[in-house]
Amino acid sequence: MRIYRYALSLAVAALPSAVFGWGQKGHDVTAAIAQRHLTARTLAAVDSLLDGKSLVYWANWLDNASHTPEYEYSKTWHYKNVDQKDTFETAALNPKGDVVRALLECCENLSSGTLSKKDAALALKMIVHLVGDIHQPMHLGRYSDRGGNMHVVSFFDRETNLHSVWDSSLPEAAHKWSYTEWADQIDRASPALSMQLVQDGPWQWAGETYEIAKEVYASTPVGYGISYDYIARWTPCVEQQFLKGGLRLAYLLNNIFDPVHTGNVVTGDE
Repeated sequence: MRIYRYALSLAVAALPSAVFGWGQKGHDVTAAIAQRHLTARTLAAVDSLLDGKSLVYWANWLDNASHTPEYEYSKTWHYKNVDQKDTFETAALNPKGDVVRALLECCENLSSGTLSKKDAALALKMIVHLVGDIHQPMHLGRYSDRGGNMHVVSFFDRETNLHSVWDSSLPEAAHKWSYTEWADQIDRASPALSMQLVQDGPWQWAGETYEIAKEVYASTPVGYGISYDYIARWTPCVEQQFLKGGLRLAYLLNNIFDPVHTGNVVTGDE
């Protein structure tokens, strides 16, 4: 049994840091919150491109698609790793792309109005997922440990890694809610706060997440035993990142499809 556990931990550690963003729940919550803040014009455009399917339907699609030959080029698009010797601003750019540049490129392409419906739908699906990824702290984690995939910890005495904890274990332990219950409970920011949260853009948003990642590493050394106190400490952060992701996704899409009314992202009013 000990040999099996060791082999399993090595297998997990060897996985690339692009395997998952948030888990399914996190991406679904982000998309569900965004869907509530789309203007009528944006919602109509999204419905047309996605053939009536919701943002939630496609929220986690890219995690699977990136491991198929057709979309293998997007494997590095889920994260931006920054090592300890670097800062977010000085870290070398991955020549294959990263989550920030991929998100900006997809937004620019979708805004151009020159894409076929198929390509526009693809850009939209990618934007939905990448906004979620950019708010998961371990997707701004260290290059040396593959975004926490090689950072071994335990979660209630179960050996795992820091990336996996932040993908799914921590959010699921924080609240045993469906994605709709998550959205109902945390999508309650005032209009003023909501507008404050959507300011700036993807580079600044990723920089915020990078700062959170540094705090996570500092509070979770290798071998750390995660239990109730850790969950209590970091649950508000998970809630905030989900909310930021949802509001910011809506803001980006409204800016693309209905720029006149982008400022009403918090209510969807026109």
